[in-house]
Amino acid sequence: MNALIMASAAASTTGLDSHTWALIIGGGIFLAFMLLLLVTVSYTNVGLRHEIKPDDFDEHRQFKTHAEHH
Repeated sequence: MNALIMASAAASTTGLDSHTWALIIGGGIFLAFMLLLLVTVSYTNVGLRHEIKPDDFDEHRQFKTHAEHH
């Protein structure tokens, strides 16, 4: 517990308020999520440009996803 108090005291000597640190860290996390959202939307847009092709029959597939129709 003393280490936490000492770290808090050391952080307060940097001149930035804890509210300011919260805004900086929160803003960084927000920007990271917005970047991930941009990447996701970009890949979705690329995926919609191509036609959907049926899967080729894979004779070496270990687990069948659908039952065979007789």
